[in-house]
Amino acid sequence: MKRGKNAEEAPGDGENDTGSASAKKAKKTKEPEAPVLYEDPPDKLTSKDGRSANMKITSWNVDGLRAWVKKKGLDWVREESPDVLCLQETKCSEKALPADITSMPEYPYKYWAASDEKEGYSGVAMLCKTEPLKVTYGIGKEEHDKEGRVITAEFPNFYLVTTYVPNASKGLVRLDYRKTWDVDFRAYLSELDMQKPLVLCGDLNVAHQEIDLKNPKGNKKNAGFTPEEREGFSQLLEAGFVDSFRELYPDQANAYTFWTYMMNSRSKNVGWRLDYFVLSSSLLPGLCDSKIRNKAMGSDHCPITLHVAV
Repeated sequence: MKRGKNAEEAPGDGENDTGSASAKKAKKTKEPEAPVLYEDPPDKLTSKDGRSANMKITSWNVDGLRAWVKKKGLDWVREESPDVLCLQETKCSEKALPADITSMPEYPYKYWAASDEKEGYSGVAMLCKTEPLKVTYGIGKEEHDKEGRVITAEFPNFYLVTTYVPNASKGLVRLDYRKTWDVDFRAYLSELDMQKPLVLCGDLNVAHQEIDLKNPKGNKKNAGFTPEEREGFSQLLEAGFVDSFRELYPDQANAYTFWTYMMNSRSKNVGWRLDYFVLSSSLLPGLCDSKIRNKAMGSDHCPITLHVAV
């Protein structure tokens, strides 16, 4: 996701006109405040009901697979070693995939979806250590499926869905389309959930609540934080799904997964939480941890990892 506008909070000057000249001078020379960073706590590997995590899933919007591979993204993946790796915004047709990733022996089962019409646009991937029972592409609606945004894998005890949700875009030119997507995608997930519980992961292109971005006030009319997009996510949760990170860390501020490349936003931690693991409520007893790996570089997003007992 790309955003230039209002990525950073506008600093207030805090000056008091009735203060002395020396006080004003002192304020002007005050050091800028240190950024408030998020420290990813140690991984929890046991669920509330006492089971050990037996599935580790990582999701990462790589903002261009080929560039991400060159930036050594795969080195981090090998170290993290998830059972399943889900990637979004691959921007790469299957024939143009780098050999570094197509030949990875750690993940013998690899699945790719790309935009039918636009090269270098959208795209998702799923790499698995064990073979899923079945893999499908899209959600069964041509208007959505031509952009290569969804892969669904069926495992014995759950479905795993990875998605790159459409961005409402600059000037909100795709907001109406996004609203249609939200309704159709929710219906698709609800239908799956009737058969087996599911884990949804990916770049959902929405910061749900004010706590989920640094500058909520300045972004209420911008893609990713409009009332319509936030309501779409609320309706997904109301349909029987859970935001795993907020379930475990309800009051954790400054925990973001996306930072624009501009204005040193990442070093200042001026970001948005756009990447999620959303679970069927029936999987909640097995939830162990939902991680934001904000030290991992290689994209304008960082990876997230889920530990779950299924």
